[in-house]
Amino acid sequence: MDTGDTAWVLTSAALVLLMTPGLAFFYGGMVRSKSVLNMMMMSLGAMAVVGVLWVLFGYSTAFGADVGGGLLGKPFEFFGLNGLLGADSLSGKIPSTVFVAFQAMFAIITVALISGAIADRARFGPWLLFAGLWATIVYFPVAHWVFDFDGKDEAGNVIDPGGWIANKLLAIDFAGGTAVHINAGAAGLALALVLGKRVGWPKEPMKPHSLPLVVLGAGLLWFGWFGFNAGSALGANGTAGVTFINTLVATCAAMLGWLLTERIRDGKATTLGAASGVIAGLVAITPACSAVTPIGAIAIGAITGVLCALAVSLKYRFGFDDSLDVVGVHLVGGLSGTILIGLFASEAAPAKINGLFYGGGVDQLWRQAVGAFAVLGYSFVLSLALGYLVKFTVGFRATEEAEVASIDESEHAERAYEYGSLTSARGTGKPSVAAGATAVLEGSNKK
Repeated sequence: MDTGDTAWVLTSAALVLLMTPGLAFFYGGMVRSKSVLNMMMMSLGAMAVVGVLWVLFGYSTAFGADVGGGLLGKPFEFFGLNGLLGADSLSGKIPSTVFVAFQAMFAIITVALISGAIADRARFGPWLLFAGLWATIVYFPVAHWVFDFDGKDEAGNVIDPGGWIANKLLAIDFAGGTAVHINAGAAGLALALVLGKRVGWPKEPMKPHSLPLVVLGAGLLWFGWFGFNAGSALGANGTAGVTFINTLVATCAAMLGWLLTERIRDGKATTLGAASGVIAGLVAITPACSAVTPIGAIAIGAITGVLCALAVSLKYRFGFDDSLDVVGVHLVGGLSGTILIGLFASEAAPAKINGLFYGGGVDQLWRQAVGAFAVLGYSFVLSLALGYLVKFTVGFRATEEAEVASIDESEHAERAYEYGSLTSARGTGKPSVAAGATAVLEGSNKK
């Protein structure tokens, strides 16, 4: 065991966990004030459900002994982490439990990401049911495909086969462009189709109720993402350094790309656009951060920022209500970052692979495309089936009355903001200035 590597991965795991509350702020700020708590609870609920399932059988399904030709790990090999708690149980140079904890955070945020596509209209209980089913049937197997590398003996012979994308296809996905972002984006598209459009969409404006919350959430996500990407080196080493720098510059470039697109298309560069560009860049560099140089990272970030800024309008063209642009940012951004590895990969980076632009031909390009679209298809089809299963058994969508009035109150018996009485606190019977302002604000929200 290496104590330095162990300390870094433990720190990274904590950073990745912080991303889910960060996502709650990001998504919560983007919805209307009457549904912010429901939106945040969907992220928090994903933490609760997936955390328990991961320890029971999720880790085994993703990293247990392969039982399906690279498709599935043995689900109950490490049930309840049995056999992994001893001091001599290692994953590389870190304790097995540390690796379990790090990967648990990936599973949690992947499920939470999906919720943005069905904001403002999903019931909380059915969402938790879907989250558990989706993690079990979709995420855990895909994590096996992408993250479970073959175990080899000292002579290089495979003694513990892993997932097919990582070991047979040899597609590069350092930290989850396929398993996390394409996976969640495809599921988000499926659920948007299952639940249908929000009441009044797209005719009524449904603007973010708190852009400061959006920026706060984006900042927490960016902060945590350094653990997400650099932590995936599983050690305090040079690979972690390269991925850290690439995560920084790709995100900066994506923000600029998004803002430039807005400026040319709409005449203004917006705060929401800046925050969305940050997320798009983080998504795109996730699979590529070990395979490209910082110049390649800038290119991938800039391209993806433009593509995602354009892609978020596809929902209006095709008529699906992806409330918070999970498809436009995570699906499109994940596809972009994964496939562009085939163009910008450089053997100067830790992955030691050349893409098309560095003399490597199209070999890596087709591998990236196959891996990306395999996960997209698998996730979309099964997510559609699971969504309809929940819809026709327990009911997935809130009633129209609850959606229009306040899904926070109908689902959680709470409101995000308590503005107080219209009478003054001293009991004079005269409306206070603050109360009057509140009444105006609430009236404006209703409009």
